[in-house]
Amino acid sequence: MFFSIPTDTFTVCRDAAGVAGNIFAFGLFVSPIPTFRRIIRNQSTEQFSGLPYIYALLNCLICTWYGTPLISYDNVLVMTVNSIGAVFQITYIILFIIYADKEIKIRMLGLLLAVIGLLAIIIGGSLQIVDRKVRWIFIGLLSCASLISMFASPLFIINLVIRTKSVEFMPFFLSLSTFLMSTSFFIYGIFNLDGFIYVPNGIGTILGIVQLLLYFYYKRISIEDSEEPLMVSHV
Repeated sequence: MFFSIPTDTFTVCRDAAGVAGNIFAFGLFVSPIPTFRRIIRNQSTEQFSGLPYIYALLNCLICTWYGTPLISYDNVLVMTVNSIGAVFQITYIILFIIYADKEIKIRMLGLLLAVIGLLAIIIGGSLQIVDRKVRWIFIGLLSCASLISMFASPLFIINLVIRTKSVEFMPFFLSLSTFLMSTSFFIYGIFNLDGFIYVPNGIGTILGIVQLLLYFYYKRISIEDSEEPLMVSHV
C-alpha cells in the first residue's frame, strides 16, 4: 500500500520550510555585522576575505532572477529572500572596499563591476529565449552553479582555520546560519520538486556541517591550550 501526502499538507510543509529558510537567511545576512564592526574599528580588513561577499551577491542576484515569475513558477520566497540578501551583500562589499588596502580595493571593485555586468548579460540573454522551459532550465543551472560556488567559498576560510588552527576568522553564527538556511531550502526544494534548489542546498548543508565541526574542534583545542599551566624552567 502506498501513502501520499495531501496537497494542502504538502504545500504547508513547503511554505513552512521556505519561511524558515527566509528567517535563517536573515540571520546569515546579519551575521557578518560583528566582523564589519571590527573592520571599521581597526580601519582594516586584516586577513578577512571579501570573496564570500562577492559570491553571495552573485548568488543572490541570480537566484532573485530565478525566483521571478518570468523564470520559474511559485518561487516567490526564493525571490524575496535573495533580493533582501543582495542589498546586504552590496552594503558589505562597499564597506570592505572602503577599508581594504589599495590593491585589494581595486580587485574588489573590479569584481563588483563584473558581477553587475554578468547579471545584465544573464537577464538580457535569458529574455531572448522564447521557450519558457528552456529558459527555466538555463537560469536554473546558473542558479544551481552560483549556489554551489557560494557554499564552496568558505573553503578559503576553512583552509585558513586548518592552517592557523584558529577559528578567529570563521565567525560561528555565520557558519550556523549557513547550515540552517541551506537545510531549510534543501527541504523546501524537495517539497517543491525543484532540483535546482535542493541539490545545491544539500551540498550547502554538508559544507555547513563541516564548518561547524571544525569550529568546535579548533575552539576546544584553543581552550585546552589556554588552560595548560605555564612551564617554568629551572637551571
